[in-house]
Amino acid sequence: MTTAPPPPAAPPRTRTAHPAAAPAFTVRPARRDEAPALAALSRPFVRTGALRERPLSLYLAHAGDFLVAQTPDGTLEGCLGLRIHPAAGVLYNFCVAPHRQGSGVGARLLQAAFARARNRSLTALFTATTGSGRLFLRHGFAPVGPALAPAAWARSLDPARGARVLACPL
Repeated sequence: MTTAPPPPAAPPRTRTAHPAAAPAFTVRPARRDEAPALAALSRPFVRTGALRERPLSLYLAHAGDFLVAQTPDGTLEGCLGLRIHPAAGVLYNFCVAPHRQGSGVGARLLQAAFARARNRSLTALFTATTGSGRLFLRHGFAPVGPALAPAAWARSLDPARGARVLACPL
């Protein structure tokens, strides 16, 4: 009995850019002059209750906390704040423009925040979310009690929002 030769191997797949693909973006530290754009990007999420309202003065004073995702034309498509506390960091005001959600912008912002935190020798990152937290959970965060978080930040949480505290060791 003879066996038939195996079928030819399929050609390797190559990824080609889809003509309607979203433009590329870069992740970089925010500049102080971008505070109004950070506030504008955050505003729709404040309206839905996903983010706490923050005054423009906070964005001005803490622009250095933020990482932004920027398209080649200069549009900010996402932002994430990282506040440094002793030994730990707190991620806050994480938002991605609705038309860019699911495109990797949030994951890239989160990866950049991890790199920034490690460069500052932090031992853990914390965040609070009123949503599902899926992106955080996929990146190693787990629910924890607020008592494990930096005390000043934990005291600032609004219990009426019902946010879950998540943490990730670094």
